[in-house]
Amino acid sequence: MEQEKKQIVLSAVQPTGTPTLGNYLGAFKNWKIMANDMADKYDCFYAVADLHSITVRLNPADLRRQTLEMYAFLLALGIDPEKNVVFIQSHVPQHAQLAWILNCYTQFGEASRMTQFKDKSEKHPENVNVGLFSYPVLMAADILLYQADFVPVGDDQKQHLEITRDIAERFNGIYGDTFKVPAPFIHKSGARIMSLQDPTKKMSKSDTNPKGFITLLDDDSVIMKKIKSAVTDSEAKVYRGEGKDGINNLMEIYSCCTGKSFDDITAEFEGKGYGDFKTAVGEAVIAELRPVKEEYNRLMSDKAYLMKCAAEGAEKAEYFASRTLRKAMKKVGFLQLDR
Repeated sequence: MEQEKKQIVLSAVQPTGTPTLGNYLGAFKNWKIMANDMADKYDCFYAVADLHSITVRLNPADLRRQTLEMYAFLLALGIDPEKNVVFIQSHVPQHAQLAWILNCYTQFGEASRMTQFKDKSEKHPENVNVGLFSYPVLMAADILLYQADFVPVGDDQKQHLEITRDIAERFNGIYGDTFKVPAPFIHKSGARIMSLQDPTKKMSKSDTNPKGFITLLDDDSVIMKKIKSAVTDSEAKVYRGEGKDGINNLMEIYSCCTGKSFDDITAEFEGKGYGDFKTAVGEAVIAELRPVKEEYNRLMSDKAYLMKCAAEGAEKAEYFASRTLRKAMKKVGFLQLDR
């Protein structure tokens, strides 16, 4: 019996500092599941999207360090670089090459409507650069290079996947079948983790209040302290409900770390106060992050191994990317050399 061809999934993350608990529970944990438990169904590509990072001015040494750290985090999650393609975006020049071609098949109006461009332009009015404007086209190149079937996306990235689909369909409509039109991958499990201090806002490391977020490298004592200082309400009863944003958020975190349903959590803490609940949440988070933290620290002490994995990952990624780029260049009409 002929083996069914695996579908391709592309996931990418910018190297913008230490990831948060929100990044981990909302995305990374699912990436690990997909790479390991669903390996018979999907071929997974994981990229550190460092090209995207320079739309804002970064210290070059910081960018190099953060890129290697994020690569180490991907491996620390349990993503096996032997079984998956784990690479750094700038090591594969086809990303930038295809992005230029796709720029010429993207309408100015549709790019100008991207909300992230508007948001970042307001945050960095001193540096509204062309790269920031064409950021979604580079993201489209990232996806289309690997003929991805699916892309895991959060709410803030749905618009980027939509423009990717539009660009692919436009190109295919002119030149015939060239790019696979990707679909969003919606995980059955996965959480939108909110700030511990303002549970109406998404958890973010850019939060001005450091008590609002937990990073993957926070000490156990810091994690517990942040959980215990999390905003709740005066009802002192653990259940999901309207007006209980803080408790709803902590229940989401506890559920993701333990696998317990919200009904199970409500029953577990029946008759108990928020103190008991917060302690249990803190302990669950600490237990969840400990193996990732330990593996990350081990990997960061062996940079030669990380660079070896990055080189091998780039070689694998470039094999796939070069095939798509050559196909697109041929369709457009570029004169190509026989190599």
